[in-house]
Amino acid sequence: MAHAPKADGSITRFINHHYRHFNAAALVDAAKGYHQHLNSGGKMMITLAGAMSTAELGLSLAEMIRQDKVHLISCTGANLEEDVFNLVAHDFYERVPHYRQLSPQDEEELLKRHMNRVTDTCIPEGEAMRRMETAMLEVWTAADQAGKRFFPHEFFYQVLLSGKYTEFYQIDPKDSWMLAAAEKNLPIIVPGWEDATLGNMYAAAVIRGDIKNVHTVRTGIEYMTWLAEFYTEASAKNSIGMFQIGGGIAGDFPICVVPMLHQDLQRNSVPLWGYFCQISDSTTSYGSYSGAVPNEKITWGKLGVETPKFIIESDATIVAPLIFAHVLGW
Repeated sequence: MAHAPKADGSITRFINHHYRHFNAAALVDAAKGYHQHLNSGGKMMITLAGAMSTAELGLSLAEMIRQDKVHLISCTGANLEEDVFNLVAHDFYERVPHYRQLSPQDEEELLKRHMNRVTDTCIPEGEAMRRMETAMLEVWTAADQAGKRFFPHEFFYQVLLSGKYTEFYQIDPKDSWMLAAAEKNLPIIVPGWEDATLGNMYAAAVIRGDIKNVHTVRTGIEYMTWLAEFYTEASAKNSIGMFQIGGGIAGDFPICVVPMLHQDLQRNSVPLWGYFCQISDSTTSYGSYSGAVPNEKITWGKLGVETPKFIIESDATIVAPLIFAHVLGW
């Protein structure tokens, strides 16, 4: 399948013409490297940290999914759920552009209104979180009672594909990356899912006794064993690249599958990652994994000397949509 960008995309033309030096040039190099990786038959994993879903990355990521520009996603539990929160409660969100001037008392007033702030954006607890808690409890308890187990993202797929909540959609469904992923049954891994709103709600359901088997939701170790088999099989046919947005567990967890396969399972024929790019505002510092330069990963057996490596030290909410636009030929 050809992955060449459209020649007449106005955003792509602008980027190619104006972005010539420094971080801007690194952005272009990374985008062109992404094109080259796909055009050579490679597959791409995108990892999502931070609050990229609340930043509405779905506006571009959903189209990347539909056009087969991404083949696997690793994300935090927050990113998994917050795209769906926005899907069903967008009109109830509030922007707080003056958030830097908020006093502790102002913050407490937001709490009293059940508005949970992420920088300049407040997520409404009732319309977003509690609505999805109701939806997820239905599928969690049904699986628990049937003695079945699923991964966190699979439960989301069940809810989204059931159509039961379409009446609550408050954005154009094509702008939800989770809905696009569900429709394609895109593989997702969610390391540390427990550290998310719905992870807390699941724990509460276990404590209340609504869920009898705590393992009804499959675990992070099971995600890694799944990823090991996926990577072994997929990399035998195609080089797999990694496009890391932010840092943290969303990227650190899946990149380790390669040294695990080599060092712990002696599958020495499994290739290294074939492309690596990270967008991060975590500058290189003492002991920072998120801010480490890509070459450090060579010493851990994750990347090779010849692996195309890119790092863009900038705001991912600005950079990621531009790279996706370039890859899509917009």
